[in-house]
Amino acid sequence: MQSDNVAGNDDPLVVVSGVNKWYGEHHVLKDINTTVARGEVVVVIGPSGSGKSTLCRAINRLETVQEGEILIDGVKLPEEGADLAKLRSDVGMVFQSFNLFAHKTVLENVTLAPIKVRKMKKADAEARAMKLLQRVGVEAHAHKMPAQLSGGQQQRVAIARSLAMDPKLILLDEPTSALDPEMINEVLDVMIELAREGMTMIVVTHEMGFARKAANRVIFMAEGAIVEEAAPDEFFTNPRTERAQEFLSKILHN
Repeated sequence: MQSDNVAGNDDPLVVVSGVNKWYGEHHVLKDINTTVARGEVVVVIGPSGSGKSTLCRAINRLETVQEGEILIDGVKLPEEGADLAKLRSDVGMVFQSFNLFAHKTVLENVTLAPIKVRKMKKADAEARAMKLLQRVGVEAHAHKMPAQLSGGQQQRVAIARSLAMDPKLILLDEPTSALDPEMINEVLDVMIELAREGMTMIVVTHEMGFARKAANRVIFMAEGAIVEEAAPDEFFTNPRTERAQEFLSKILHN
């Protein structure tokens, strides 16, 4: 599953060093240190309130941090302005709530950023968008409005929209948590295919089956800290920490 490093570059794509974040008195991220290699799929799991989504959003600077630094492809996260916009064009983000523009068609949703940000010609953007919509299995709905699609279809459009920018990295923050159970697998199938193709992904999820099947590494967080990191087989069969053992006993046996 691990893809070849781009142009022989062995440097990690993402480096998180000494990151701390507080909301007032609440310490939500505690001394976070981790790296993500090119082509690696990292799944972040843990109980609610453990800081998973905050970490995911901090990597795209949707959340600011008070201490530490985050590097994407060797470049420190910009504070604001054009540099931050460029970073966000290179780092795709898929949210649990889809965030599609309700007044634009599926095709318009997917082509908007490539035309506006990448300055792609409309015809080229639409041709690429149709290929991506086909890839995620919703090309037949290209001219519909988002409200005409199921939740699972909308989330697959959101993934296509993220891919349309040809990102170096995709962050997925609980992408299936707002879906009906029967729609979850259709989104997970797309994510598994992306993982197989070598897309670098950081995925916050409660879907342990996806973690087992598609992840190179599992990060387990609790109370704002990374408690354990391991390959999926190792983590799920032989967690080292008591906190991880307790978490897995609840979710795998209920």
